[in-house]
Amino acid sequence: MKLAIIDDDKKIRDLYKNVVTSHYPELNDICEASSMKEGIELLQSCKPDIVILDIDLGDGTGFDVLQAIKPYNFSLIFSTAFNDFAIKAIKFSALDYILKPIDENELCLAIDKALSVREKSNLERQLKNFFDHFDKTSQSKKLVLKTAGEFNIVEITDIVYCQSDNSYTTFFFASGEEIIVSKGMKEYEDILVDFNFFRPHTSYLVNLNYVKKLDKSDGGFLILKTGKEIPVSYRKKARLIQILESL
Repeated sequence: MKLAIIDDDKKIRDLYKNVVTSHYPELNDICEASSMKEGIELLQSCKPDIVILDIDLGDGTGFDVLQAIKPYNFSLIFSTAFNDFAIKAIKFSALDYILKPIDENELCLAIDKALSVREKSNLERQLKNFFDHFDKTSQSKKLVLKTAGEFNIVEITDIVYCQSDNSYTTFFFASGEEIIVSKGMKEYEDILVDFNFFRPHTSYLVNLNYVKKLDKSDGGFLILKTGKEIPVSYRKKARLIQILESL
């Protein structure tokens, strides 16, 4: 199997190679590039199975590389030292990424996941959704939800609320559909807060567009248009009232 490493820092590339050669003998063909231009040429010639792609390259970005080559017949792992806006767009599209400075365990987890992926055909749809969110002029309001057996692109406006159960999150939709994903609530709170979502309780994340009323009795709870009652924690009540009054 082939691994492509595209990063402008030679020390980082060497670190990746050391980890891969130590833990993944099946990735026995490693090719590398240090710039956007080299990265495009590499992906066109190398035909890798897995790509580790730095977001910030000397002569451009990893996104420039991706926009220059299609189809995407590989599993993709982004790497970045910062760029919060890009990370939020990555999360919207359920793409994999690792943060610098690189943690060996996190790198191995990302590679393990890439090796187990059998849905490379979905990468083009994920990247389309990513670029829609990354483009600040876009009005895209779609979220990618990956489950063990399915790949779902959903309209954020159709999500009524989310419920947390340890490391799992269940999405409840206006249609009555439910989707369970193996990620914690915090991951989705970070990316949905800009779309009028609020977390009134540690176990719930609510689309405020579906709130019918706030009942202040018995500690307080939200009543949604679907009839669902959502508890409100005491420490969140004042902020929630302030937000509802401003709607």
